[in-house]
Amino acid sequence: MHVPLNWLRLVVGGVLLIFGMQWLRKAILRSSGLKDKHDEDEIYRRKVAELKAVDAAVGRDRVAFVVAFKGVFLEGLEVVIIVLTLGTSAHRMSLAIVVAAIAVVMVSTAGVVVARQLSRVPENAMKTGVGVLLVTYGTFWTGEGLKITWPGNDVMLFVFVVLYAFVTWLLILLMRWAHPNVTSGAVS
Repeated sequence: MHVPLNWLRLVVGGVLLIFGMQWLRKAILRSSGLKDKHDEDEIYRRKVAELKAVDAAVGRDRVAFVVAFKGVFLEGLEVVIIVLTLGTSAHRMSLAIVVAAIAVVMVSTAGVVVARQLSRVPENAMKTGVGVLLVTYGTFWTGEGLKITWPGNDVMLFVFVVLYAFVTWLLILLMRWAHPNVTSGAVS
């Protein structure tokens, strides 16, 4: 079965746009003080204490299995979609698979090396950055799927990053200005 490349780009771009917009929405609300920021360390401590308080069940923990499976499955699916997209567009599937395997090794190694440094990056800043990147790639691939010819081709990715980062920053400032009495905490 052959999936037309433009349809694949359109679908993947749309999915990236949806996820990116959700991440950016939450990041903007948190940065403007309209939604509580997460304290991941505290959440982790509470969850560990909660799990230690529960008697250890015999056999497989269904919830832990489903959560782990979902995370691994979604990340794996993302890699498969990227490899298929790039491999089919260049008509070099075997090269795309080899490069994907190399990328897995490199990302895993980099994750081990910089894990401690990354844990010091504020969560909301990281989510804002990821949201900007998701929306950037989503816009680019959706446009490619709609057969838009971008000025400068791939250089437009950098333009989109700057544009979306600026708009995000501007929205945070506007929301802070519109709600000056909100410094932290969520507005329900």
